[in-house]
Amino acid sequence: MRTGSKNLVLTAMVFAVAMMFIDQTIVVLAIPSLQHEIKLSPTGAQWIVNGYLLSLSALFAFGGRIADLWGHRRTVIVSTAAFALFSALCGATPTGGIGPAWIIVFRVLQGASAAFLFPAALAIVVSTYDISERGKYLAIFFSISGALTSIGPIAGGYLTQWTWRSIFWINLPVAAIAIVLTIIARPEQTPRREKLDMRGAVLVCAGMGIGVLGLQEASAWGWSSPATWACLVAGVALLVWFVLWELRVDQPLVPIRLFADRAFAVDNAVLFLICICFIPLFFFASLYAQVGLGDTASTAGLLLLVFFGGFTIAAQWGGRILDRRGARPTVVFGTALGAVGFYLWASKLPALDFSKQWVFLALAGAGMGMTLGPVSTDALNRSHSAAYGAVTGVTQTVRNFAGSLGLAVLGSILVTETTSKVVRTLRREGVPHRIAVQIAHEVSGASGTGSSGSHHSGRGVSAAAIHAVRVDFASATKVVVIGMAAAMAVAFVVAFLGMRRDSTVEPVAAEPAVDSVSSAPAGSR
Repeated sequence: MRTGSKNLVLTAMVFAVAMMFIDQTIVVLAIPSLQHEIKLSPTGAQWIVNGYLLSLSALFAFGGRIADLWGHRRTVIVSTAAFALFSALCGATPTGGIGPAWIIVFRVLQGASAAFLFPAALAIVVSTYDISERGKYLAIFFSISGALTSIGPIAGGYLTQWTWRSIFWINLPVAAIAIVLTIIARPEQTPRREKLDMRGAVLVCAGMGIGVLGLQEASAWGWSSPATWACLVAGVALLVWFVLWELRVDQPLVPIRLFADRAFAVDNAVLFLICICFIPLFFFASLYAQVGLGDTASTAGLLLLVFFGGFTIAAQWGGRILDRRGARPTVVFGTALGAVGFYLWASKLPALDFSKQWVFLALAGAGMGMTLGPVSTDALNRSHSAAYGAVTGVTQTVRNFAGSLGLAVLGSILVTETTSKVVRTLRREGVPHRIAVQIAHEVSGASGTGSSGSHHSGRGVSAAAIHAVRVDFASATKVVVIGMAAAMAVAFVVAFLGMRRDSTVEPVAAEPAVDSVSSAPAGSR
């Protein structure tokens, strides 16, 4: 394929995944309007966000396998159209009594569409470029798609001033462009003639869904709740059953035996550790900007852009190093740089002065940029070309499960630290204990909302106390960010000790197929 055609394929896939990344964060800005217009409860508001992420996490592995069996190009076109349709239906939410159930259902279906879309799109990008140049172009793909997540709060801030429905309608022209470009570019369409492992599909979807549900609801139910631990134990048990089943079946849903390859296993271990930081960063940075710095949610998007400024620049370096020298140099250096960046940024958070923080936040972004794309690409390079969709499903499942775990654990730490510090501060100011606890939960986001603290002056809270509350929240956020630095430091140790020094990548053969790619019907390419 000519370079121009390859770049058209890359552009088409970036447009295709743009919607799903923006929608991970843009909806948060519309929650107040939704609560007012369709009478959405706090629990319903939480499920507009969590329902999307839950179905996305549960179906990634299944979506990747379907993309391999059905063909990547066809899967991208159909899932992009489905995502656009469900976006339109979200935007058409009625204001009557069925409004809350309506939008939650179609948000779940949006996430399900994205679970099929992303593995297929990434598989197309991987198969379009040779191993020798994948690092460079996948760096572009990951940096753009990652940066789009930070655009969500900024775009949402402007669009919701018109109508909250526009945050869903904006997906329609983007989907149309993606579909047209995909049809013009005509990436390879190579479906595999194999049976679908339905038992494996049910087990992995149920295991991931129930496990992620437990992690998502841990802050609401409490870590001591039987419901939380029932979900976690059941989720883990189902996933263990899934692994044991996949090792026995002839045509597995997920090529589990790839983990026998040390390099592939180490890549996924590093990916898991860094995504404990990467995905929750959007939530915690946005809360810090609003509560600690007292800025609006759209301004919080600018804070994330600083992170992605470092991320995008360093991702290009990391991709080129991967192509020339292999994954180890950039992953080892990137995890170390990220750990230092997060730690130094944490040390400046209580000062409530972003002018003293942005350099270290950009440094943390650079470390993540040098790591995320190369370690993901290295894992994909070690799979058989016919299984790119399935392997992408594996890596994205690892990534999203890590993000859910990080958000649950670090979020609980934030709530606990904030509540303790804020209640102590407000009690010193003479605020009744009940009101102090309520304010602390609002500030930490435990009640499903974040507050800058300014409106608490109406409850007899002085300006000095409000400032002290902001410092308390910043100090609690510091503990969370130090936890991120620790995860990056552990990732550094795993990469340094586990990744081999050789730069040669020999793709690992997937499970042998009954009908190979070459048996695809004529005209499928």
